[in-house]
Amino acid sequence: MFNRIKNVFTNVIGTSGLTLATETTLGNNIPSVNLEVKQAYSRPEFLHLSHDEVAASSDHEARLIVTPKDNKSLCWNSGYAEVINAGKSKVNEDQAASGTYELKHDNPADPRDYIFASPFRNKPKELTDFTSAHVADEFMPFTYFGIFDGHAGTGAALMAAHTLHHHIEERLSAVKLLLLAKHAGLDDHVEQNEMMKFALPQKEVTVDSLVIGALEAAFNAMDAQILRERTTFRITGGCTALVAVFILGKLYVANAGDSRAVICRASSNQVVEMSHDHTPGTERQRLQNIVGEYAMLQPDLLHDEFTHLEFMRRLNKRDLGKKMLHRDAHMSGWAFKTVTEDDLKFPLIHGEGKRTRVLATIGVTRGFGDHSLTVHDSDIYIKPFLSPMPEVMVFDLMNEDVTQDDVLVMGCDGLWDVTTHEECMQVVQYSFKQCSNTENKYMLTAQNLVMNARGLYRGKGWRINPDQERPASGDDISVFVIPIHAHKIEHSQRQKATASLATYFEAVDAEKASGS
Repeated sequence: MFNRIKNVFTNVIGTSGLTLATETTLGNNIPSVNLEVKQAYSRPEFLHLSHDEVAASSDHEARLIVTPKDNKSLCWNSGYAEVINAGKSKVNEDQAASGTYELKHDNPADPRDYIFASPFRNKPKELTDFTSAHVADEFMPFTYFGIFDGHAGTGAALMAAHTLHHHIEERLSAVKLLLLAKHAGLDDHVEQNEMMKFALPQKEVTVDSLVIGALEAAFNAMDAQILRERTTFRITGGCTALVAVFILGKLYVANAGDSRAVICRASSNQVVEMSHDHTPGTERQRLQNIVGEYAMLQPDLLHDEFTHLEFMRRLNKRDLGKKMLHRDAHMSGWAFKTVTEDDLKFPLIHGEGKRTRVLATIGVTRGFGDHSLTVHDSDIYIKPFLSPMPEVMVFDLMNEDVTQDDVLVMGCDGLWDVTTHEECMQVVQYSFKQCSNTENKYMLTAQNLVMNARGLYRGKGWRINPDQERPASGDDISVFVIPIHAHKIEHSQRQKATASLATYFEAVDAEKASGS
């Protein structure tokens, strides 16, 4: 067992986070290669690439940096750039998606049944012309950006890029009218019938909690759809997911994996972290806890081949009986333990830095797919340790003095493996000085970030600086540069119209008080 795991662990494919593991058959032994592909390979739709251009973008030697042909392909003239890896996979396994969507009514019935308290329903026509349906339709769009870093195939990333926003739209639509009422400060006018009491227990429910819950539910539904459809379609590999949603004057960043988002406030030289990486190292305690949670229900989760304990170094037979520093799921520090035979098993989490792996197989711990992924040459499934649940961070644009030089930078690990937050800020500031034209500067910034991370080819490989030996990124690289002030401007304009709704209710209340 040890030699098998050791051989696999040393056979890492680039920086994709995945070792040579198996995913050629489904859990019920249906060969996945015989199934129809869910989505044919393509690049993001907003790039508008021809077939020949897609082929050219897959040249591992040239590594052409690809950007949208039209600066207006993305909302708010946002920037995007990508480049293929240096040869670790046949095609670019990253995917991206973006768009602006209008939330739909979750129930076709008169929405006033849910937002207007019953005493207000039979008021004069002039007071009911401005209905909640009109306000909700007019004032509830959301703008969406997503990066999906695939591994062991393109299937999961392609499916997420084409589908996740639908799950988000569906779940936001389900709470649309409640979001509207709470955001406008109209909680007192939300009808308190039995259905609403059941749906809303006596606990505080905020706008943030509703949006975060919608994102969490959407991510879970996306992973469940991949699981469900993998018996019908060929959906290869897995992917991380990094999503930004602009709605109601706020930015919500949902992250599952090791892609990353930061806000670069170029004018004040301030970087705001909007996500945390999910890796075996950062999620050690969660992964170790799973073993304990499954101990009774699934005692063979590790097939008696791995230990969930972490030691300061890899143990061997000479360590038996000695005291060694270790830590378990309940520990944030280190303590001594006398080494037993069980402790000599291969660790659940092993390696350093980017080479850290779960079960000697995968280097990311959250995302979509990987339902059939197993430890090499075994029937030990990895999926119980992987989670689609995102971590969501919120940035309130309406309470911040943001300008057109404040941007959200979203990038896969191909960018962040070789780019610090400070270097990212430097590239942003340099790009803005190069180009003062708002229509072009965000695209130029995205291109410069990718160019800096990809570097130049200089004999020994790709280098960030030709005069230095610092390696550049050999991974797929995808980057969005998004001006966050644009949503604040749009939402401010919508708020003026929303004030009309408050005025309407004031008129209704005044009429009620007068006894008419």
